[in-house]
Amino acid sequence: MLKKWLTISAIALLLLVGCSKKDEVVGPQEENTENEVIEPEVNDQEKEQPFHFPLTGVGSSTEAEGRAVAVMINNHPAARPQSGLNKADIVYEVLAEGDVTRFLAIFQSEQPDSVGPVRSARSYYIELAKGFDSLYIAHGNSPDAKEMLDDGYIDVLNGLYYDGTLFKRASFRKAPHNSYITYDNILKGANQNGYEMEQAPPSLPFLTKDQAKELVGEQANHISISYYDQISNSSFEYDENLQKYKRFSNEKQTVDYDTEDPVLIDNVLIIETKHLIIDNSGRRDIDFTAGGKAFLVQKGKKIDVEWRNVDGRVLPYKDGKVAGLVPGKTWINVMPTDPGIEQSISFE
Repeated sequence: MLKKWLTISAIALLLLVGCSKKDEVVGPQEENTENEVIEPEVNDQEKEQPFHFPLTGVGSSTEAEGRAVAVMINNHPAARPQSGLNKADIVYEVLAEGDVTRFLAIFQSEQPDSVGPVRSARSYYIELAKGFDSLYIAHGNSPDAKEMLDDGYIDVLNGLYYDGTLFKRASFRKAPHNSYITYDNILKGANQNGYEMEQAPPSLPFLTKDQAKELVGEQANHISISYYDQISNSSFEYDENLQKYKRFSNEKQTVDYDTEDPVLIDNVLIIETKHLIIDNSGRRDIDFTAGGKAFLVQKGKKIDVEWRNVDGRVLPYKDGKVAGLVPGKTWINVMPTDPGIEQSISFE
């Protein structure tokens, strides 16, 4: 009898254990939340970074190093699309001779593999590059620019003296629209000339994320900019999804020649200042010291500001205080006072 009872008990125990194991597999899992802390997932780009790049205000995990490099870039229709503009922290667009603008592209946070077509120096571009203590890259020069460069006013790599070595001629374009330089060759040339390349420029003034969200102003989802002739007319379109502006030359989007990546901009600053024709070739003297009327466009909003030259840099001011930039890339269009920005710019 005892033996039979022990057998029945053993079978019952086995059934009970089997049911328990089955329950562990299919039954609801019990969570122990008493001491568990669940960290929310944060995108790396949204994390607060301890440092930032001085010319974009974009966060960086390490302290930003590296000298600014300012490159003269051709904007003749035969030179479009250009290489490297999408990597520039700041681009000045200024008239050279006639109705054609030329770009001064300033690089620090990003370095393009190749940049160009590179064009010749003018005195006012040199002054703008000097404001960032840039290594200046040009191919050729006007007489007054040559005097400044020969006097050592700024560290420079001039394609007149490095054509075929540091500077290369592209086969797919004709001179003077075919001079290019790689960033590796910029560093190589700097090393050959003993130029210091480690020191980063001082930071520009930037808005915080909260301040950028609170921007107010007139609607400016579309900006049209007209020079004397249509050859250099441009426009900017605000992309709500990207929260950045796309740039166009005569309705054709500005993209990188090599990668087709678009030029995307966070701040558009449009200033007016006096332009004076100084020779029979149509060269200009442009006043970058007096200050004056300007528009600042950010996040689809436009505000009326004034511009001032602060230590060689063109900055927007509102009510006597510097107007902060949205972290990101900046494009600065320089317009003649005649006819002035009120007549040359339209917003929608």
